[in-house]
Amino acid sequence: MDLMIHSTTFLLPDIPADSGFSLLYSLVVLNQPLPKFTPLLWNHARFRVCADGGANRLYDEFPQLFPDEDAFAIRKRYKPDVIKGDMDSIRAEVLEFYSNLGTKTIDASHDQDSTDLHKCVAYIRDLPNLDKQNLCILVAGALGGRFDHEAGNINVLCLFSTIRMVLLSDDCLIQLLPSSHRHEIHIQSSVEGPHCGLIPIGIPCKSTTTTGLQWDLTDTEMRFGSLISTSNIVKGKIVTIRSDSDLLWTISIKKA
Repeated sequence: MDLMIHSTTFLLPDIPADSGFSLLYSLVVLNQPLPKFTPLLWNHARFRVCADGGANRLYDEFPQLFPDEDAFAIRKRYKPDVIKGDMDSIRAEVLEFYSNLGTKTIDASHDQDSTDLHKCVAYIRDLPNLDKQNLCILVAGALGGRFDHEAGNINVLCLFSTIRMVLLSDDCLIQLLPSSHRHEIHIQSSVEGPHCGLIPIGIPCKSTTTTGLQWDLTDTEMRFGSLISTSNIVKGKIVTIRSDSDLLWTISIKKA
């Protein structure tokens, strides 16, 4: 079983040259309050997409993060490459503003069977000349608000299980750990932890083994209606996880 290595170096101002992590980041901005560190994600990303009303959040909230700078200059600096979605949430003046700056807009209202996040991830996946092996999609504003929206975003993790993807809020992150790999998570203790959790998704987990947690699992069965690993604590710099079914990994994000 191959090893997959994870690290939240994207939460650091600069990714250390010797970190060993050379992922190609793309950013999706959703229509929920954006984490205060979203500009940091933006700077690490090579490609940025707003999902419909996510463009409103970018337009309204980014200037608030830079109160000493001109709002127009901030909006011009943080211009998305693409806005895609049903176009039922984005305000007309926001759509016009970014279109005039050269942002590509894609109306996907004909597709009512997939969420705006699904549409954006599929668009990024299908971009030509993109190194899919090293791609990692960061999703800002993915958590909070309506639970059905959160569940839909988690479902997108499962639908695109072969793509690295991280759902982010000010409080925590969530990512899928496919059972096809062993996982090694390098903890960035300055920006994340210590609280974490492992949650079976889709089907019950018959056997999970971990190291590096205060309450490690040893061939442990987890399922809804029985045991799931919540309110666990990372104890070391590296957490290892092996499981016979896909799991969600979540860890708290420290306030700046």
